[in-house]
Formats: sequence, C-alpha cells, structure tokens
Amino acid sequence: MNQQIENKSLPKIPALLSFPIGFIPPIIPNTVLVSLLNKIFANAIDEEELDFLHRRVLLIRVTDANLSFRITLIGNRLVACNHCQHHDLLIEGSSYDFLLLASRREDADTLFFNRRLRLGGNTELGLYVKNFLDGQEVDEQLLKPLDKTSRFFEKIWQFNFPMK
Repeated sequence: MNQQIENKSLPKIPALLSFPIGFIPPIIPNTVLVSLLNKIFANAIDEEELDFLHRRVLLIRVTDANLSFRITLIGNRLVACNHCQHHDLLIEGSSYDFLLLASRREDADTLFFNRRLRLGGNTELGLYVKNFLDGQEVDEQLLKPLDKTSRFFEKIWQFNFPMK
C-alpha cells in the first residue's frame, strides 16, 4: 500500500453516499451478492468445499456502506438469509478493506491482525471461511476490476483529503 494511505485514515464511503444505501431493502444487495458468489464459487459448491456453511449463517457487515449480508448454504446453493436475525459468524469491516481482501492486495491475516476486519461468533467457522478463501484460485478477469476499484477509491480519497 502506498505511503500516503498508510499515514492517514483509510478510505471509506462518505456518509452522504452511504446514507441512501440504508434505504435499499436488504433483500436486493443480499440477492445480488449470493448470485455472484454462486457463480464465482460454483465449482467449490459442486465439490462440497463450502459444506461447512450448511445451515450456518455468515453475516458480512460493511460498516461504511451501511450494508449487511446474511448468507448460508442450503443444498447446493448459497442463499441470502434475508429474514434471519441470528448469525453464527460475523465478519465486519469497511468497503475498502473488503476490496483489498477480494482483490488480493491484502491478506486476511494482515487485515485481522491490524483490526481492520473484525471477527465475531464461531471462530472455528471463521477459520474454515478464511482457509477456504485463502485456497481459492481467483480468475484474473475478476481481480482486475476489483484492483482498479480499490485504487480508484484511494485516488478519490487522496483528492478529497490531501496530506498536509
């Protein structure tokens, strides 16, 4: 990560933009996310590599975007748990940190160690999730837009909050 980002607060979605996100019914982003994850992890689901999520609820909370995603595995599909109030595992962080993780610019251990991603609930399930993600080969066609998005995030943040 470049020096300017390390020396000041990390990029986050401005409150002005995140406020309207709170009005989107959770079913919409949850459905979009599980649809994408089912495509990305289709082989892993077929090979039963995600069975540790069977009927366990993973809550992903993106703090600066005011978004929460509840996901479980039922049968051979990841599904959104739009009406679940409980969760077995919580992973919480900013949109920027999730972008760094997804684009493989940062690893989960670093983000957890620096308390930028927080884990709560069933820690054994958390280790399964982390090990699964670490073991996945990610398609370059997916990594490139994620990397570009995280770098764009940094440029916008630096433009709005320049170093003094």
